[in-house]
Amino acid sequence: MKLIFLGTGSGVPSKKRNVSSITLEMLQELGSIWMFDCGESTQHQILHTNIRPGKIDKIFITHLHGDHIYGLPGFISSRSFQGGETPLTIYGPKGIKEYIETSLKISGSNLTYQLLYQEVFEGLIEENDKFQVFAKKLDHGIDSFGYRLVEKDRPGQLQPEKLIQVGIKPGPIFQKIKNNDVVSLDNGQVLHRQDYIGPNKPGRVICILGDTRYMPGISSFIKDSDVLVHEATFSTDREELAYQYHHSTTTQAAKLAYDSNVDRLILTHISSRYQDEHLSELLNEARSIFHRSEIAYDLYEIDIPAKD
Repeated sequence: MKLIFLGTGSGVPSKKRNVSSITLEMLQELGSIWMFDCGESTQHQILHTNIRPGKIDKIFITHLHGDHIYGLPGFISSRSFQGGETPLTIYGPKGIKEYIETSLKISGSNLTYQLLYQEVFEGLIEENDKFQVFAKKLDHGIDSFGYRLVEKDRPGQLQPEKLIQVGIKPGPIFQKIKNNDVVSLDNGQVLHRQDYIGPNKPGRVICILGDTRYMPGISSFIKDSDVLVHEATFSTDREELAYQYHHSTTTQAAKLAYDSNVDRLILTHISSRYQDEHLSELLNEARSIFHRSEIAYDLYEIDIPAKD
């Protein structure tokens, strides 16, 4: 799994930070890519990566402010010309379907694939055989959501010594036993996978939050995340301004990560008032509370290795 930050700025883009968009590559796990928010020029940012738009089959929108959705009509249309044939599902607050459908209709855009919509609510919003996605409402003046992606536990390692002890010789049968709950052999012997496999490997947890004020009460939602992506629009000395504009500071995000037993904090949605010379100060503010803090930049990539 890999996170790629396509845009890490706030409402006003700067020369070095485009507006919000993140992708989560799950090519080995699902053969697909999920996107979180799609601000203006997101499709241009993709050109600087190895991302194939046709592989993006889900887009999760945190909220309907322009810096998080103005890139959607362009990306959705271009996907048709870039090998996109599989359905694309858009998750987002009420109004997201109307916004997209109106944009496509007025511009006369025709798609080569099916576009699906799911209005987001609190709780479990998506599940397949490998992942669950939960949503939680945040505090941003308009409906804004955070997403918690939970990878289901993976089967443990096959223990070949146990199979050898019962007379099973190494070969393709080992893989068959690992992939099936019950295997019947030609001699009538029945093998149950649970008897020959180690403990399950815990899945990974990634939390990606939309714009929000500091919310101590959300700690239970992000608890024990391997990676938490949290906005840090303002420096710690701008706490009143952050509250006024329904945003968070560096230290507020860091405190939330510390209190929630998060393994790694990635700060994004950085105000354009903070340029290169300010970034070390912002990072030091966060690390004074939570030392495993990082500040994302455009095209920043983060590998999230599987747990043993």
